[in-house]
Amino acid sequence: MEFKKNILCIGAGYVGGPTMAVIALKCPGYRIEVVDINEERIREWNSDDIPIYEPGLEEIVKQVRGKNLFFTTDIAKGIKQADIIFVSVNTPTKTFGEGAGMASDLQFWEETAHIIIENANNNKIIVEKSTLPVRTAEAMERILKASNRGIQFEVVSNPEFLAEGSAIPDLLEPDRVLIGAHRTPAGREAEKEIVDLYAHWVPRENIITTNLWSSELSKLVANAFLAQRISSINAVSSLCEKTDADISEIAYAVGSDSRIGRKFLNASVGFGGSCFKKDILNLVYISRSYGLTEVADYWQMVVSMNEHQKSRFVQRIVREMFNTVAGKKIALFGFAFKANTGDTRESPAIDITKKLLEERAIVSITDPKALNNARIDLKGIDRNVLYEPDPYKAAEEASAVAIMTEWEEFKILDYERIYQSMKKPAFIFDGRNLLNHKQLYEIGFNVYPIGKTPLTHFE
Repeated sequence: MEFKKNILCIGAGYVGGPTMAVIALKCPGYRIEVVDINEERIREWNSDDIPIYEPGLEEIVKQVRGKNLFFTTDIAKGIKQADIIFVSVNTPTKTFGEGAGMASDLQFWEETAHIIIENANNNKIIVEKSTLPVRTAEAMERILKASNRGIQFEVVSNPEFLAEGSAIPDLLEPDRVLIGAHRTPAGREAEKEIVDLYAHWVPRENIITTNLWSSELSKLVANAFLAQRISSINAVSSLCEKTDADISEIAYAVGSDSRIGRKFLNASVGFGGSCFKKDILNLVYISRSYGLTEVADYWQMVVSMNEHQKSRFVQRIVREMFNTVAGKKIALFGFAFKANTGDTRESPAIDITKKLLEERAIVSITDPKALNNARIDLKGIDRNVLYEPDPYKAAEEASAVAIMTEWEEFKILDYERIYQSMKKPAFIFDGRNLLNHKQLYEIGFNVYPIGKTPLTHFE
């Protein structure tokens, strides 16, 4: 088959794989190739057991794989053939040197730029898909133009706005697609190429075009605003617990204001995931580098509030369980940072498990999709950790159940059966306000929600 364009995506992770699968589905006239140096990951993408769990993803991959979607480790060949190259490599927070703990580590991204130079033999459009600091495209352009081989590279920013667990609906019907390019003739031509690609299925009015720097910064700001809402409602939740107000009622009342809206106002044990903390700290670092101390301090508090919420949750468990959990089995229901994904990056459950282990508890973890990642996250410190796929077995002989992830499966469990298998008094700490607290209380549990009055059988 003769294809209109050849698209290459460098990076077969949580962004690259699903994004390219949907583009392949919606743009059958384009040949899509996804490359990664991780041979095991590519093998999994080509198997019946793909490496990422997202509802609907596996069906799409199987529909287009081998037709116009291909997974390979041959980066050099892919670069030579490509007209458009999406760069979707990992950009974690630096753990060393200047900006450690805050700035983005761009070493993989820079390596990719050099690999592109070494193998490109004609003009390319380079699309930034990874989340990057503002003005990173400028550095990319300098590296690419240093080749002096007469090849023109036009860099375009196209940040992703996927929510894990709903990545496929987010890709199929996005709120917006953001494309940033230079306001030059070449930049506008490259912008049009990417607009035309998405216009195969996204309404034109949902495709936003900006200058390059606005696009890069918009991604960081969007995640910062979402995380800010979570930290704000969590800050209020602690006040509710002191005053017998109900955080759910407050969230409903506040969210009914059309200027505010109801999304991201669910109090919880804290936010996680690969983006929120990383992107906010990146924003903090950028602000500090420009001397904007007050701006940096403002956004830093969003992260600090999230850390406080996790610590507060563990402190409450210890305090309510008679000031000690040493030797007690605590069942954590959920380890993924949110439902409908196996991703555990920055999951609140990681820190909570570590803090409970420091208190010498025995931690029993159950999760429908994240147990393998939990083993990786806790490797070397999990002598008193049990990994149990069956939530009923996870809760046997436990003194408490703590809800960490809002899996629908946890709502429909037989909690009468769970109660009978636990030590008494039995506690439930609902870190997601997921369950029917009155019903649990009537079964016999002592129930501690987030931001609500506890229901206990103690006088």
